[in-house]
Amino acid sequence: MNKVLTLPSAEPADNETLAEHIFRKIQSAIVKGEIAPGSKISEPELARIHGVSRGPLREALHRLEGQKLLVRVPHAGARVVSLSPKELAELYEIRESLEGMACRLAADRMPSAEIEELRQVLLAHEKDAAFQAGIGYYQQEGDYDFHYRIVKGSGNEMLFRMLCDELYQLARMYRIQYSTTPNRPRQSYAEHHRILDAIADRDGELAELLMRRHIRASRLNIENQIAQGNLKRTEA
Repeated sequence: MNKVLTLPSAEPADNETLAEHIFRKIQSAIVKGEIAPGSKISEPELARIHGVSRGPLREALHRLEGQKLLVRVPHAGARVVSLSPKELAELYEIRESLEGMACRLAADRMPSAEIEELRQVLLAHEKDAAFQAGIGYYQQEGDYDFHYRIVKGSGNEMLFRMLCDELYQLARMYRIQYSTTPNRPRQSYAEHHRILDAIADRDGELAELLMRRHIRASRLNIENQIAQGNLKRTEA
């Protein structure tokens, strides 16, 4: 009998430090667009909103800089990152190439048990309320993220650091905020299943091709939304 996977709670963890908790809250607000791209970061205001001292807050902000979600502007302080269309296209070109490679490696290296776990992740995504309503795709991170699990399954530690550490939250930010075509969540879900089927069949060439097409379609969809001046939150 297959294990039934449930989606994780968004509640704070009991063992979190204050800095970790503040870091996660601000990170989430930036990634979801609740703090808009380009916004100036006010340490006194954030300290007041979250009821914390400047020490834990500065630790959290330093970590967000490391994730490329915040940038330091000379004589202006920290701002939320705002990629130009050219920079965004470059980010997606990197994803297309490297995540395609990750799929090819995963088809060769990912254990069958992990492939089945990933299939259960997709089935859990299908049950998400936003997906069922046709307005979004489940956006949890880490082991509940289809893309993350495949890069992890590639077995390439350097690739994992590049895609799931250095660029991960920046890519999530644009995945969540900039893909608003009504049919995109269902299309993306179907594409995920086809990619996983190719990995399960140990067809690395097909898996790589399908992932590259998937990310390219997401990039074109995002570029179309930018051209139309739209900014909503669904799956890329």
